[in-house]
Amino acid sequence: MRHILLPLLAFPLLLAGCSSQNKQDADATRAASAPRAVSAALVTARSMSNDLALSGVLVSREEAAVASQLSGYPVAQVFVDQDDQVRKGQPLARLDDILLRADIAQQRAVLAQQRIASDKARAEAARVAGLEQSGILSAEAIAERGLAARTAEANVAQAKAALQSLMVKQDLMTIRAPVAGRVLSRAVRPGDIAAPATIMFRIERDNLVEVDAEVPERSMPLIRPGMRATVILASGREVSARVRLVSAEIDPQTKLGRTRVLMAPDRDLRPGGFANVRLAVAQHDTPAVPEAAIRYDASGASLMALDKADRVHVTPVKVGIRSGGWIALEAGPSVGTRILTGGQGFVLEGDTVKPQVAR
Repeated sequence: MRHILLPLLAFPLLLAGCSSQNKQDADATRAASAPRAVSAALVTARSMSNDLALSGVLVSREEAAVASQLSGYPVAQVFVDQDDQVRKGQPLARLDDILLRADIAQQRAVLAQQRIASDKARAEAARVAGLEQSGILSAEAIAERGLAARTAEANVAQAKAALQSLMVKQDLMTIRAPVAGRVLSRAVRPGDIAAPATIMFRIERDNLVEVDAEVPERSMPLIRPGMRATVILASGREVSARVRLVSAEIDPQTKLGRTRVLMAPDRDLRPGGFANVRLAVAQHDTPAVPEAAIRYDASGASLMALDKADRVHVTPVKVGIRSGGWIALEAGPSVGTRILTGGQGFVLEGDTVKPQVAR
């Protein structure tokens, strides 16, 4: 009898244990199926400002390359050297014109001869003018003398033009500065033979130097011509400047654009040196999100936005400047959209979550 009662007493205990295990499994199932609690925030319109740091090389705002327009004449004198300050039109060098002066003298003699021949031809034509009906000369002979007079006049004009050409060459014997500024380089010596393809001098126009700076692609829309900037030279000196130019294209290999930052004329600024540029970039009432909301992968930047049913949607974005833990959105969801700021690694596209929006 004792042996029969023991199994009967153990059976209720077994049922109770099974019931407890089933309850725990059900609770676990309900917990697994319940929406996950995640941190969320709103896309907010904010005024963003930040310093954009760039680097680049000092270059001339505009550089004038000076060469002779004549070929074959030796250089007689050089009047300026590197780093000299020159005025527009100032003589830089002079070519040897001894042969040209001989050509000019010869052409003046030719012109004198042509003028004498022209005077004689005009006198002959005037002497027979009006004798067409007299029978002294034939009409053909009279016409030939008139034609000879006009030909002689044309020869005079041709000789004048040839002399004028030589006089222009004589003026070009002096190489002059096309702009005012500093001579950056001199590559000519007395005795060198002039040629149009040979650059003799390089002149920095009006002593204007600017920074040719590289700009990341995502920062290009933030820069505008006329923006104030600060240039930090290699010596540590800071110079006020303005953005003069923003490039119209992005390098397809480096994904970098370029900007030119112009400084006031200064003899201490030398092209070729290194410089940093600091730009104060500001955007007003731009959509922004906490930095924790942005994810980066091979496809670029994105965030997880929520719809009205609290479902997750992965949304690509284009980010802008950062300031105070926030990041501006140049492209992405509109202001007021709820976005995840935590727990993104535990949810997938289409999951339903329980957002806890920070206030």
